[in-house]
Amino acid sequence: MSDWFFKQGGRDRIIDWLSIDSKIDSMMSETWVRICDSWNSASSFFARFRLTGWKRLFNELACECLTLATGGFILLYALALPAFMEFSEESFLTGQYSVKFLDRDGNEIGKRGILHNDAVPLEEIPDPVIKATLATEDRRFFEHFGVDFQGTLRALIENLRADAVVQGGSTLTQQLAKNLFLSPERSIQRKLKEVFLAFLLESRFTKREILKLYLDRAYMGGGAFGVEAASQFYFGKSVRDVNLAEAALLGGLFKAPTSYAPHINLAASRARTNEVLSNLVEAGFYTAGQVYDARLHPAKIVEHNDPSSPDWFLDWAFEEVQRIAKGKGEFVLTARTTVDLNLQRAAEEALTSTIRREGRHNRVKSGALVSMETDGAVRAIVGGVDYGASQFNRATAARRQPGSSFKPYVYLLALENGYKPNTMVRDSSRSCGNWTPKNYSGGYGSGRRVPLSYALAKSYNTTAVDLSLKFGRDNLLEVVNRLGVTGVTKSCSMALGDGGVTVLEHTGGYATFANGGRLVRPYGILEIVNSRGELVYSRERDEPEPPRVIEQSVAEDLNRMLQEVVEAGTGGRARLDFTNAVGKTGTSSSYRDAWFMGFTGKYVTGVWLGNDDFRPTNRVTGGSLPAETWHAYMSVAHTDMNIPTIPGLRPHPVQVAERQRLAELASAEGSFANSDAQKPSNTASLMPGKTRDVLKQVSTAMRKASGQEPAEGPPGEKEAQPKSDLGRRAEAGAPLRSRP
Repeated sequence: MSDWFFKQGGRDRIIDWLSIDSKIDSMMSETWVRICDSWNSASSFFARFRLTGWKRLFNELACECLTLATGGFILLYALALPAFMEFSEESFLTGQYSVKFLDRDGNEIGKRGILHNDAVPLEEIPDPVIKATLATEDRRFFEHFGVDFQGTLRALIENLRADAVVQGGSTLTQQLAKNLFLSPERSIQRKLKEVFLAFLLESRFTKREILKLYLDRAYMGGGAFGVEAASQFYFGKSVRDVNLAEAALLGGLFKAPTSYAPHINLAASRARTNEVLSNLVEAGFYTAGQVYDARLHPAKIVEHNDPSSPDWFLDWAFEEVQRIAKGKGEFVLTARTTVDLNLQRAAEEALTSTIRREGRHNRVKSGALVSMETDGAVRAIVGGVDYGASQFNRATAARRQPGSSFKPYVYLLALENGYKPNTMVRDSSRSCGNWTPKNYSGGYGSGRRVPLSYALAKSYNTTAVDLSLKFGRDNLLEVVNRLGVTGVTKSCSMALGDGGVTVLEHTGGYATFANGGRLVRPYGILEIVNSRGELVYSRERDEPEPPRVIEQSVAEDLNRMLQEVVEAGTGGRARLDFTNAVGKTGTSSSYRDAWFMGFTGKYVTGVWLGNDDFRPTNRVTGGSLPAETWHAYMSVAHTDMNIPTIPGLRPHPVQVAERQRLAELASAEGSFANSDAQKPSNTASLMPGKTRDVLKQVSTAMRKASGQEPAEGPPGEKEAQPKSDLGRRAEAGAPLRSRP
């Protein structure tokens, strides 16, 4: 080490630290001397310009003004910066969806989103519309540069005189800035942003361009943005064709469309229209005589009330369209949906009639229902009792505790781990921390051994919790997530349905059981096309084949167990006399939520009843009102008795008879056609050939209309499947015990 730092002899080091220190001291000393000399030279130079008298006073004022200007510029920049941060080029695009919905047969059923149309040039917008807008919103529009200080002062004086806000000071450019970039909140910060953005818009666009943007982007009520869309919505015609009375009505909507829209408050709309007509006279655009006829003959409004509109379904379908179309750059769309209007009306009637008939006594004020086919095609959604009173969709957005209707997921976990419906389990459970489950009837279980299917049919809490602890709550979460049900968290009582789920997702989970184990993602959109008629989305083309998430044999075992719930368990009131029905009841703690989830071979339906404020019901259980509602709906939903067989179950006798009838009908038609073809053309007949052909066509058309076509048993149906005790008793006509 010493050889590296020192030369031979040990005195002369490789690094001369003393020399380096000396150079640093010398350089710093020289630098300081130079700085002092420069300062003295500068002082001597400026001393020559020493001012006195008025020159000094002028110099001091100039310096102060410069200082204030610099500070003002910095303050102005600080205030303007947040406004400039709000500016976005994307805001000039439409950016919001306008969707027309069709049912699965292609018939228009409603619209959602904005009604936007900026296809009318400014030159083709009638003068009355432009003049009504300027007379009411900004008479000095072509004279100011974004902010009308004179108009603002005048509005301030008028408001002070009236001791209320009777005039607004915002210019048309400021309103456009608010519409494009800002929220409608009332605050000083928002007003400052509005002012700076108005200056920015005026610097970038001409007055005519600003006016056109305003007429196209202002909200006019009824979901319509812009005067063209508003004219189509309110009058059923283009803005090119409006008269003075209609133009005045449009001009009065800019201030508060939700208050002055004629389909909301006709009286207020008429009063506002007369005010606009007066503004036209005050501004000098028209004489009193010219607006007199418009006062006598107010605008006629097109009615938009459609009581048959499936509003709950359309609200959800609109969200689905936005999810599917995100990133595709298309905003004006037409979507063909899966909704069945007959089923939608039946679902609404079943739910609302139950609540109106039984709700008061049972303290039930709200409910929801979702019905879909076994592949996830949603046919009906009811999100509440009265859409007009509340548009909150309880079927798709509300998360409520599913109670015991969650237990099939627990029993599915047991079946996947080797259990069978006849596996013996105990009516008891270990404790989880300081908590021990109790059964609905009270107590911690009898401790006796019962078949797995019997424990599910009787909805034992103890057995369900014991199975979740035995096979692992993390594994139970994996099962639930695998079936597309979210919102469930790990807890000691999770097997009893203590997590919040939506009716839509829960019904989708049961649909996976109904189709034999293939994943179901509830869907409501079949096709989407843009405004040019180009296909943007097709479910058949763009969606992959659903994966299998449950083994076929496991799903069949679970379905047989769920049948016992309806045939001899808590779901007896849901039993159907024309087809097999399976399902599960559910009741949350303190009777806050009551569920029935069930399916046939055709439809999967979930029903929830409760209260929006989470108040307890009058001891309503899933086996009572929800099961009755489910039964009422499913009884009318099935119009064709050729219902597929639920995987794992034997065909119902009604379905067997129906298939035999259709087969015999098809055979008779084939024999009739063959014999008719073999007949000589000159053979006489009691029925003329033309008459016979017409009758055959009528018969064929009627069968097609009702969906009755010859069909064989479902593929994979097990003819040699052993019958359960419940199955033999049902065929023998023996009465089955049920629990309400």
